[in-house]
Amino acid sequence: MAPPPRRGGMLASKARQRTPGHHYNASFLSAADRSEILQWLSTLKPLWEERYSKHFPPPPGQEQRRLLRPVYWLGNWQFACLDYYRPPKGVKDRCVRAEPFPPVLERQVKKVEELARRMFRGPDMPTGWHLNTCLVNFYGNRLEDGRWVDTARVGEHKDFEPGPVASLSLGERALIQFVTSTRPGERDEIVLEQWLDDGSLQLFGGARWKEQTFHRVQRVDTRAGHKMPPELPDFQTRRVNLTFRYVPDQHVTPFAQLSAEAREDVRPYMRTLAQGSAFFRAELEREKPAP
Repeated sequence: MAPPPRRGGMLASKARQRTPGHHYNASFLSAADRSEILQWLSTLKPLWEERYSKHFPPPPGQEQRRLLRPVYWLGNWQFACLDYYRPPKGVKDRCVRAEPFPPVLERQVKKVEELARRMFRGPDMPTGWHLNTCLVNFYGNRLEDGRWVDTARVGEHKDFEPGPVASLSLGERALIQFVTSTRPGERDEIVLEQWLDDGSLQLFGGARWKEQTFHRVQRVDTRAGHKMPPELPDFQTRRVNLTFRYVPDQHVTPFAQLSAEAREDVRPYMRTLAQGSAFFRAELEREKPAP
């Protein structure tokens, strides 16, 4: 694999020193906390999701597809087939209550929240903001038709949850880029790129990084030879990223209180999750009508 572009290091330095609204700490996690997170990861059974469902079918000309990687959510689960959380209109039946953070992540969240409240003010720090959502993304190689295919990337997107977003990275380093767009479907300029190292924290917020730019993961290295937990039969993980966001608590819905259509679409996923989680087994039990 070719060495990283030199300009990435230059931009990374600028990001640490002179980029308002963007913070990077390459050594945020202590060795003990990193080890505890890896132990917790080894207990997970990530979920493979399909993009569409019975009540949210593919657009004309498109077919059902599986996501590029397995995922896990904490706090609330934003199932792909419910089209994620997209305020102000896309808030109902989008965020399904999920497991709480384990203690090791609660400790990281507390530190990140303190940092974010020092960095952001006014409209960049919504009333009631707290990091109550975590998406765990597994990056690596997927087994397709008997061969391993590298799917360690994420295309241009925005995180629509209000307020600052934080991410912790473990395993191989990844190159994230923030890009501008002045016309739909076109990306004009890379305005910041940053290598995200093992044990690092990235924190960003404000209009510049949440509204005016998209971000994407261009590549994930293979140099260090990381093999990350948990063991999966059809996926080789070399990087894990935990992205922490804020969803207003009133928009997080217990499974039993979803609409009938939403429950039908995500019930198979809930049953799969329940095989390895007492929390999700209890959530399914609450759906049963009283005798």
